[in-house]
Amino acid sequence: MAPTSAPGDDAARRRGRPGYDRQQILDLAVQLFITQGYDATSVADLAARFGLTKSALYHHFRSKEELLGVALDQALGALEGVLDEPAATTGTAADRLAFVIRSAVEVLIAHLPAVTLLLRVHGNSDVERDALARRRSFDQRVAGLTREAQAEGAIRPDVDAAVATRLIFGMVNSITEWYRSERGDDPGILADDVLRIALDGLRVPGA
Repeated sequence: MAPTSAPGDDAARRRGRPGYDRQQILDLAVQLFITQGYDATSVADLAARFGLTKSALYHHFRSKEELLGVALDQALGALEGVLDEPAATTGTAADRLAFVIRSAVEVLIAHLPAVTLLLRVHGNSDVERDALARRRSFDQRVAGLTREAQAEGAIRPDVDAAVATRLIFGMVNSITEWYRSERGDDPGILADDVLRIALDGLRVPGA
């Protein structure tokens, strides 16, 4: 949704002056990339969507690729930050794994458009390939936590840790397809539900 315009703002925007700040342009671009597809969206499409000239758009971002890179970095940076939190680095592996899963759900909801875009990149550019490499690194670190939990005897050992990680995050990532904040779904309750479904089937009875 465009910001409220003061008298004269529309005329200034038509002359090519930026009518949005950097974050507003990023948010709107992400929505357009999601609905129209990144590859199918041109700089002209973005400029038309914002009611700006191309030069005004370039006032904030050098290229369409920079818009994509900044959006993906917001999603990945938030996810990677979870793994550096004290609760993800101290305590039992089972507790750390539970914290990471819960926090990943919360990050997804807090950065829903950017995470949705991240899940739709295909590696067609350097920016996308870098994002996919960072996402694989995140998955590998979580799989390592799962292996530690197996070694502790808290997680059943007859499920491959990498497979378990993919299945868990397949469920987490599916939230982007149906979660709607306007319905009033509580992120904390949703994270609890994900933990129950994801971990109860992996826990060793009595652990």
